[in-house]
Amino acid sequence: MLHTLGSLAMAPLTNALHQAGAITLFMTEILRQLIVGDRSRQFTRQCVFVGIESLPIVLLTAFFTGAVLALQSYNGLNAGLNGGGYALATSQLGNLVSTSMLRELGPVLASLMLASRVGAAMAAELGTMRVTEQIDALFTLATNPIRYLVVPRVFACLLMLPLLVILGNTMGIVGGYLVSTQTIGIPGPNYWDSAMLGVNFTSLSMALVKSACFGFIVGLLSTYHGYNARGGAEGVGKATTSGVVYASVTVLISDYFITAFMS
Repeated sequence: MLHTLGSLAMAPLTNALHQAGAITLFMTEILRQLIVGDRSRQFTRQCVFVGIESLPIVLLTAFFTGAVLALQSYNGLNAGLNGGGYALATSQLGNLVSTSMLRELGPVLASLMLASRVGAAMAAELGTMRVTEQIDALFTLATNPIRYLVVPRVFACLLMLPLLVILGNTMGIVGGYLVSTQTIGIPGPNYWDSAMLGVNFTSLSMALVKSACFGFIVGLLSTYHGYNARGGAEGVGKATTSGVVYASVTVLISDYFITAFMS
C-alpha cells in the first residue's frame, strides 16, 4: 500500500524529469544539425512567416501597451500625490514608459504573441506531418527531419523576435507619446527628453537578450511538441495546446531569472 502511494506521488516528478531530458536531447540535435546542414530556402520562408507576417499584431499590441502604460502611470502618480502628479509626470513619464517597454513589456508581450500565433502554427503543422507519417517519409528520402523542418523554424524565431521587439518597443513609446501629449497634456519635447533617459545600454541589452532567449524558447518548445505528436487529430490538438502553454510559461519563468541576472 505504502509502496503504491509512493509510486503515485513520484509519478509527476518522474514525468517532468523525463520530459526535461527529452527536450534537452531535442535541443542538442537541433544544434548539431545547425552545424552540419544548411536549409536557406526553408529558413527564409520561416523568417517571412515569423517576422513579417507577425509584424501587424506585435505593433498593434505594443502601441496600445505603451498607451495604457502612460495613462495608468499618470493616474497612479496623481493618486499617490493627491492630484499633483502632473509635474512629476512631465519630467518622468516618458522615462517610465520607455524603460518598462524596453526591459519588460516589449520582449514578454511580443514573445507571448509569437507563441500564440507562430508557436501554435508550428506545433500544428509538425504534428499533422507526424500523424500523417510525412516525417517518417523524409527518412526514406535520406532527409533528416530535424535539419529540414525544425532547425529553420527554431532559428527563424531566434532571429526575428529581437527585430520584432525593436519595432514593437518603438511603437510602444510612440503610443505613450500620443497619450501623454493628446490626453494628459504633457509637452512633446518634455516626453521625448524623458523617454531618451530610459533608452540606455542596460535597457537595450536586456531587451535584445530577453527577446533572443524567448524566441529560442518559443521555437524549441512548439516544434518539440509538434514533432512528437501522437494519436491522430486529437494528438495534434494536444500537441498544439502543450506547445503554446509550455512556451508561454517557460518565457515568464525565464524572464524572472534573466531580469535577476542582468539587473
